[in-house]
Amino acid sequence: MDLLALLGIGLLTGVTTVLFGFGGGFVAVPVVVWADSALGADAIRVATATSAVVMVVNAGFATAVTPRRVLAALRGSGPLLPVLAAGSSAGALAARVAPAALIRWAFVAYVALTVVDLLLRPGFLRPRAPAGVAADGAPRPLPVVVGVPVGAVAAFLGVGGSVLTVPAMRRAGHTMRVATALANPLTLAIALPAAVVFLAGAQGLAGAHAHLVGLVDLRAAAGLLLGALPVIAVLRRRPPRIPDRVHAWTYVALLGAVTVAMVL
Repeated sequence: MDLLALLGIGLLTGVTTVLFGFGGGFVAVPVVVWADSALGADAIRVATATSAVVMVVNAGFATAVTPRRVLAALRGSGPLLPVLAAGSSAGALAARVAPAALIRWAFVAYVALTVVDLLLRPGFLRPRAPAGVAADGAPRPLPVVVGVPVGAVAAFLGVGGSVLTVPAMRRAGHTMRVATALANPLTLAIALPAAVVFLAGAQGLAGAHAHLVGLVDLRAAAGLLLGALPVIAVLRRRPPRIPDRVHAWTYVALLGAVTVAMVL
């Protein structure tokens, strides 16, 4: 495992956490698959678990340094958080026993379909009058009913849920900057119970691997976090000014790049 490479990719996860709401999942999964390639087919399950731990720290830190006025937009979403956590626990339990190939190709299909949806369906790249706006003009919170499926899919694939929550919040009327910032507390609600499940044991993992705790590769997680946390602190205090449309297109391009990386 190349520590310098992990630190460099960790820096990238810090950038994606702040700018796109990805707490590290979409970047961390392909990287840990590469770092733990010696595990063979089990590398994808270890990557999913390690991603959850990375997302807990990144998303938690990003939430802590987000201005309270931005987080106020989540007012009314309190009931959603425990439902996300319940779905996440179920998804993580499923990932512990699911065939590795299923997780890998489900990850690829999920991201690819998301890219197609963002490109073709109005409301993300081509903003329109939002359907989810309250009478006072403020975007409505995400409905509680989406909590279980979003949490389950996100934990099963190790992606944190931002690829569902960011487009949903943007279509509800938020700018990219606000939507990606709000993705972090929602990601934390998903990643924390998933990380607990993944750390609890490594049932179904072939052989003994001394560097793992449960299904989590703590060495890879530490390398990614050492690179990410300083970047999150700097970018939260001095966020770059990115035009909203450019921000949205870059989000889609990043998802496309991750899909290609996992296929290759």
